[in-house]
Amino acid sequence: MSLRRAAFAIPGDITTPTGGFIYERRLLEGLRGQGRDVLHLRLGTTFPDPGAGDMSDAIAQLNALCSDRVLILDGFVSATLDTDALAALHVPSVAMVHHPLALETGLDDARRDHLFRTERANLAHVDHVLVPSPSTAAVLTDSYDVAAERITIVRPGADQPTGMRMPITPPLILSVGILHPRKGHDVLLKALARLVDLDWTAVIAGKSYDAEHAADLARLHEDLGLGARVRIAGYLSEAELASLYAKASIFALATRYEGYGLVFDEALAQGLPVVSCRSGAVPDTVPAAAGQLVAPDDDAAFAKALAGLLSDKASYCRYADAALAAGQDLPTWADTARTAGRVLDRL
Repeated sequence: MSLRRAAFAIPGDITTPTGGFIYERRLLEGLRGQGRDVLHLRLGTTFPDPGAGDMSDAIAQLNALCSDRVLILDGFVSATLDTDALAALHVPSVAMVHHPLALETGLDDARRDHLFRTERANLAHVDHVLVPSPSTAAVLTDSYDVAAERITIVRPGADQPTGMRMPITPPLILSVGILHPRKGHDVLLKALARLVDLDWTAVIAGKSYDAEHAADLARLHEDLGLGARVRIAGYLSEAELASLYAKASIFALATRYEGYGLVFDEALAQGLPVVSCRSGAVPDTVPAAAGQLVAPDDDAAFAKALAGLLSDKASYCRYADAALAAGQDLPTWADTARTAGRVLDRL
């Protein structure tokens, strides 16, 4: 059977080092790796708050597609594209929903309600929805009126590490995630401040989402007196991140919500026990034997979970062994592309 031709509409720079962009870039590469003809439609940077110019350009690009292509829409686009334009598309469409936009941290009530209503209305007009986790699928069926048969879970792939593990002393606690309120780096800093009597260092790696939040984290770091024990590293290259994963002993992300969380797979592949939060897709992603999950926004519980791993070697080794076993069982990006490709071919 011939492979269905497709187009993937993605706003902004596909090389941006965030989980959503990494997922979509690797999916695009994987679909093309099958020998499939897939156009990359480069949409404007203002999505999910599209200006008039970017909206008009997006609609024009979509309307220009040949009718034999299936269109994959990045979640920022499928959630906020003009509803009438989406309803009038002349090609089959698939929304790639990492997590509904209304679930983002820090929205006011009016903004949250607008995003919810727009995304729910738009999802009624797409032919199928791809999601990275059972958690996101459940949210769409329960709250967005998307029938389960219109959803396919396409778990992200994972790259196995190529270098040797080189844990350093004192133990390194690694956190990876953009400097955004949803990632809970403020909770992690408060938790670490409770553990100054234990031996450890920590690095928080991730590009700045906005200057104000990055400045808030820097002030909190100073106010807590964490000094050189905690480095807020900002953006790091893939090579620098790989080196930190290899040196780390614990992965910690006090996230308030995740639609999936690629960084958890990266940690598991390295055999790192995970400390995170019972929120969104995290319980789907981190096996119970491989980490400890606490309630969001509870720095005392987060500190207790970290202290247990730092203080109890036998317990640490059990979690590390389970993390490595889970990491070795993760799907590849080729698996991800095969699952998505089957959806495209049957539309």
